[in-house]
Amino acid sequence: MSLIYNIALTLVRSVGDVTAKKLLDHFSTSEAVFKARKRELMEIQGIGEAIASEILNHKAALEAAEKQLAFIKKHKIQVFFYTDENYPRRLKNCNDAPVILYYRGTADLNHPRIISIVGTRRATEYGRKLCRELVETLVPYDVIIVSGMAYGIDVASHKESLALNIPTIGVMAHGLDRIYPPLHQPIAQKMVLNGGLLTEFLPGTVPDKENFPKRNRIIAGIADATIVVEATARGGALITADIANSYNRDVYAYPGRTSDQYSEGCNFLIKTNRAALIAHARDLIYYLGWEETLPEKADSQLQMAIDLSTEEHKIVGLLKDTTLAVDEISARSGLSQSRLAMQLLSLEMKGIVIALPGKMYKLN
Repeated sequence: MSLIYNIALTLVRSVGDVTAKKLLDHFSTSEAVFKARKRELMEIQGIGEAIASEILNHKAALEAAEKQLAFIKKHKIQVFFYTDENYPRRLKNCNDAPVILYYRGTADLNHPRIISIVGTRRATEYGRKLCRELVETLVPYDVIIVSGMAYGIDVASHKESLALNIPTIGVMAHGLDRIYPPLHQPIAQKMVLNGGLLTEFLPGTVPDKENFPKRNRIIAGIADATIVVEATARGGALITADIANSYNRDVYAYPGRTSDQYSEGCNFLIKTNRAALIAHARDLIYYLGWEETLPEKADSQLQMAIDLSTEEHKIVGLLKDTTLAVDEISARSGLSQSRLAMQLLSLEMKGIVIALPGKMYKLN
């Protein structure tokens, strides 16, 4: 019965997420809220006679919740209520977090490392390349990647994650009885097996325009950091970034040319200090302090994920487990000083080697 009461509380028209939390803080359970007297309800700040009367007249809400429960059980949907121990802890720290979440999937919503990737629905080849590079770089770091199931950068991040066997979660602006856009149905089916589909909306809810900002706050709140790959000056990605900032979460963005429409939003975030600049996916690893936690066995995986030239591979091989001067690297590699300088600069920019005093180099 407790699940029916939990669902029913979200069906009371005048009770939003903030009000519901006030009620739960006072009464502990949804059932206790519905069984309270009018006077007890009105003792809570913000609960007037109208809201109290709606709560007391809860028969229709309970009946609707019972019907929803049948669908939830049939389709093996997991329900996370705000007072549950397994409710996503990152999201729980957000003042406007949903009171209830519906989930189909296998990924742990309290996984130690969760990253959100967002961007324009009209991704360019530049944006898709950045997205691919970012996901590839994250392979060794045991992450879950979250996005919004939309066209463009969202679906690119989901596809790349699935291709590399990284769990990926799609946050939706509608119920779990449908997939929007419908074209992403095959991807969604794969995500349920390696990741999941998450929403605060009951089955039967359609993807109305006002639902997408609500979805965006879950994308921002459930992750350690949000990365904006490409974005116009106005769009959902910037809304998600602003929400993440309001939650005191890390926000990062890739810069683009000032003339590029789909980099305008990213450049704005960086210019106004709303996002830290990342020029390469390795920058994100540095910012998040994950460098020291990479397992030794991931070295070969990481190198495979980065596109190195033959000369760069040769230099990396020479620097494995040692530090060498430029002259020594040149002598062993057979590269001229000028050619070697170009390759070392390239490796530095990729975050693979570090320049030390005295023209010495070592692997990062």
